[in-house]
Amino acid sequence: MTAPASTPLTPYATLLGFTRYVDRTGPTKATFVGGLRKQRASRSGFNPHGQFVKALKADIAFHTGGTHLAGVVDVVKPRWRPLYQALVPGATAWLHSLGDPSALDLAQTRDALAMLGDLPVKINPHFGVRHADGRAEAVRLHFDEIPPSEESVLATLHLMARHMDAVLPHAEPVLVDVRRGQAHRMPPDAKPDQIERWLAGEAAAFRAIWSTAA
Repeated sequence: MTAPASTPLTPYATLLGFTRYVDRTGPTKATFVGGLRKQRASRSGFNPHGQFVKALKADIAFHTGGTHLAGVVDVVKPRWRPLYQALVPGATAWLHSLGDPSALDLAQTRDALAMLGDLPVKINPHFGVRHADGRAEAVRLHFDEIPPSEESVLATLHLMARHMDAVLPHAEPVLVDVRRGQAHRMPPDAKPDQIERWLAGEAAAFRAIWSTAA
């Protein structure tokens, strides 16, 4: 009796994976997509930032201005302590840049599934912030040591804005470079139609590489 053929893995990307992909050039794109495919097949992957995000959200929700962030370094596993020590100062600076903690509230965001041609991309902000004046922001965090490139900023913010009705209605997308405490917003001269065409081309190439890696 022959063994059943394995089900082919449908091409798929998270927002983080896709924006890291568009940031690459030449052969490194294929290597990167191949790595994503293997990770998907093995269902591997661990998020070391979970407790950090939870502490940051708690500071917003409870109007504590950074006390949860300051404390999380002491409770995280020792192996992650250097990472958290590198992240906390910038995150605290960003938090303080938002103004009076009592004028902020945590807003619930929802994940969305974007289709770029035939490529599904999961849009998953980390949380939302609601200001006392009614403004809302859907926040995605950038944890890497290297600052986000202009391309990854544009891709992230465009895809979030494209699905904001599902993610957090009437909110502005924001990408926060955690280590530097810097918030990136869509530049006023951005051309959404051009960004859309660029991302559609990147998505088509992603799918082709994914299929080749099978």
